[in-house]
Amino acid sequence: MMKKIVAGCFAFGALIAAQCASAADLSVAPIYKAPPPVPVSPAYNWTGFYLGVNGGGGWGHSSWDANATGINLSGGQAGGTAGYNWQYGNAVLGVEGDIDWSSLKGTSTTSLCPSGCTSSNTWLSTVRGRAGYAFGGVMPYVTGGLAVGDIRASTPGFAGDSTTNAGWTVGGGLEFALPGNWTAKAEYLHVDLGRMNCGANCGIAPTDNVSMHEDVVRAGLNYHFGWGK
Repeated sequence: MMKKIVAGCFAFGALIAAQCASAADLSVAPIYKAPPPVPVSPAYNWTGFYLGVNGGGGWGHSSWDANATGINLSGGQAGGTAGYNWQYGNAVLGVEGDIDWSSLKGTSTTSLCPSGCTSSNTWLSTVRGRAGYAFGGVMPYVTGGLAVGDIRASTPGFAGDSTTNAGWTVGGGLEFALPGNWTAKAEYLHVDLGRMNCGANCGIAPTDNVSMHEDVVRAGLNYHFGWGK
């Protein structure tokens, strides 16, 4: 009886082994996975508030009644910027303001100003509208609006004079996106601050009108709050 049981167990084991070998020969259907999504470039949205810094330099011209040739000006500028944009499709409209320290200055000597006539501008602020067209993260724009700054005039031996004048500015630039919430820009502005009367304070009575015109080229770096991508 024991021999019959052992023989039966061997026969059953052989049958199981044969079935397993047969199953191993069957081909296994491959499992396919969906390909990973193709990265898509971010669609920049310029809408929102931003703060920044700017700096550059300028040149200009100041005309005196007592100096027929006028005075050439040059110097640097640096300051801060704040603004807000609204984007409609590819069109971007915005408002921007800034205030800058300025070192624009020049001196000229004439027969009516033998010791030298000096004009200078020590600060400049603008409040402007902007209109641009966004190509993704790149936006060229035009800009224009109010300009406010000081006009200073002096001659050696006299008190000189200064005033704060409101004028106008117009220009354009290019702004482009950087990694994170940052953008960089380069822009040009033409500024007209009008004129003041220095007169007796500049040693020339009764009047001596002094004008101030500037051309400014500067770069800027802005941080956009809630920058949309």
